[in-house]
Amino acid sequence: MQYSRETESRKLLRRLRDTLAEDTASQTRLDHITSLIADSMQTEVCSIYLFRDDDTLELCATEGLKAEAVHKTRLRIGEGLVGRVARTKHIVNTADAPSERYFRYMPETGEEIYSSFLGLPIQRLGGTLGVLVVQSKQSRQFSDDEVYALEVVAMVLAEMTELGAFVGEDTALTALHQQPVMFRGATGQEGVAEGNVYLHEPRVVVTNPVADDPESETVRLREAVDTLRLSVDDMLSSLGKADKDQRDVLEAYRMFANSRGWMRRMEEDISSGLSAEAAVEKEQSIARARMATVPDPYMRERLHDLDDLSNRLLRILTGQGKETGAEMPDNPILIARNIGPGELLDYGKNLKGIVLEQGSVGSHAAVVARAWAIPLVIHARGITTEALNGDPILVDGDQGVVHLRPEENVAKAFRDKIAMQEEAVKLYTGLVDKPATTLDGKRINMHMNAGLMADLPSLASSGAEGVGLFRTELQFLIRNSVPRRGELASLYGRVMDAAKGKRVAFRTLDIGSDKVLPYMKSQDEPNPAMGWRAIRVGLDKRGVMRMQLQALIRAAAGRPLTIMFPFIAQFEEFREARAMVDAEMENEKRLGHALPSEVEVGAMLETPSLAFAPDRFFQETDFISIGGNDLKQFFFAADRENERVRRRYDTLNVSFLSFIRQIVARCEEHNTPVSFCGEDAGRPLEAVAFSAVGLRTLSMRPASIGPVKSVLRRVNLDEVLAEIDAAAERGEQSVRAALTDYLKRQDVIV
Repeated sequence: MQYSRETESRKLLRRLRDTLAEDTASQTRLDHITSLIADSMQTEVCSIYLFRDDDTLELCATEGLKAEAVHKTRLRIGEGLVGRVARTKHIVNTADAPSERYFRYMPETGEEIYSSFLGLPIQRLGGTLGVLVVQSKQSRQFSDDEVYALEVVAMVLAEMTELGAFVGEDTALTALHQQPVMFRGATGQEGVAEGNVYLHEPRVVVTNPVADDPESETVRLREAVDTLRLSVDDMLSSLGKADKDQRDVLEAYRMFANSRGWMRRMEEDISSGLSAEAAVEKEQSIARARMATVPDPYMRERLHDLDDLSNRLLRILTGQGKETGAEMPDNPILIARNIGPGELLDYGKNLKGIVLEQGSVGSHAAVVARAWAIPLVIHARGITTEALNGDPILVDGDQGVVHLRPEENVAKAFRDKIAMQEEAVKLYTGLVDKPATTLDGKRINMHMNAGLMADLPSLASSGAEGVGLFRTELQFLIRNSVPRRGELASLYGRVMDAAKGKRVAFRTLDIGSDKVLPYMKSQDEPNPAMGWRAIRVGLDKRGVMRMQLQALIRAAAGRPLTIMFPFIAQFEEFREARAMVDAEMENEKRLGHALPSEVEVGAMLETPSLAFAPDRFFQETDFISIGGNDLKQFFFAADRENERVRRRYDTLNVSFLSFIRQIVARCEEHNTPVSFCGEDAGRPLEAVAFSAVGLRTLSMRPASIGPVKSVLRRVNLDEVLAEIDAAAERGEQSVRAALTDYLKRQDVIV
């Protein structure tokens, strides 16, 4: 049969639309659809398989196979040709299905008599909802036009499945966006929260996938694309010369907006019977499916550009702008694919939690979440397409787990956990003014990490004795151009004012890796975590470093100033950076500006190499701050963004603690103050171990100071060190179990 895209496909879609509009039971509707498709495609069989859960497909309707197999035949993803389509999201078109490698004979369906097989995914925005199959006794491959026609039909089925057209007791399918769903992601920031979903970018809902008038739909599409092109041109013309990276992105947008191929494909989709919106979403779904399989990072980025451009076009066509009128609910939990620091800060501190499909543990979103002391879960794949505004949601940042629309027993257990934490917080308030002195008389200095002015009130309320790390990059990340020196000097001055004489260690600009400035050309590096970042950027781009140092010196205005340089890997880097401080001090003196009363210049030890630097380094640096997050990933060669490997390596590993002990010994030898800064310092068990091996200053998020101080005040560090040494003697890989048992014997609960 020679299938005409423009005529047969449109006829079939009209018949499908009429069927979907019928006031019939869901199963009757599904059965009618398979019959219509088989008739139109002139095949003996048409079957629809839909997902029951993430791993299982169920035969939900068929024309041509045995009726008794419906809702009884199930396949695991990857099983048989149908499961193969679901797993790969690729079309299978074969003239001899039984001879195919992945063919699975299912006697209950009677399919062994059918030779030809055409199966394709029913997918929406990259997510696979099921598989549509046609089969024929005649041995033949289906033509390109027939494949295309079935793609268009699958698009409509995806939209109708999303809208709940096939839900009902008779189909045994559960309604989308109504059932409890658990997402396993990764911890971006610890903490737990209960609230309601607030979508950063609400989904565009296509309610009219089929259209009768291709000409008018084509006009609508062209007018919307013209509007899109004009908006991209306007954004380009408003950019300054410094906005090169944004210009590159918008130039990519303009390239796609003017792409004849993209436009032609969408117009073909419309001529086959789809509405303008459905045509855009069909091409967007194909792009998203390809995005997940393309290994080339440049191509993935371009497909992401096309995906974003498609969203803009859909909002123009539907009138569903970014501002949908949805009010922010009580206790809002922000849900987004990803989000920039400026956009996140716009929401303010009223957010109770954040869940991202993408993100990273070192990203600016994580920095803001830590500053606000709210839980953040990253890599929660699929949540933006499943969640609806206002849905109840539980966020467990400790475990990296999210419960959407939770069942009552799950919610109750979660509330018990929150109540226990709140009760513990009350106990810690009594320790605010008390020192972290252990039972054997050792004093541990408790400092906090910060990155926003909003953090500084925690300096008093948490009991912190100073700021062990003030991240300065956030002020650079939230802007479209380099901040002015005067602005930075004013900000740093306010930070010192708020600290009321307590020490604040300002870390110079730590960018690169997963923190990319919007106005700096991104580097296409195979391993950015070990690439051009932090001090390496500062020493190569000296203008920015000098400007920041000038701002810090002026902010001090006669007060003590503490500066530390991130990611120092060798002594020479520190020498160069310190020489820049000395040069700027001389320059400020020459200009007649007030100088700091004293200047401390230190280094962050985040690479194992620095621990083996010459003695002269330890003599010349004023202090060392161990950057635990990076040091651990380089020590174990385990990327902290990779869940498969990072959880295999314990901070309380005997080897890692021995390494920390060596660093402490070298610092003691040269009277160099040393501290530990990072998430691990804020975990009571780890804090006890670090203190036992000789660290006397720990820097952590403000909320962790109370729990850590509480435990430290109830332990004897000499006894803890003995437990560590005994575990090492026994050949244990980690001292975690030994220290946990020790604390239990002391009636100390962690």
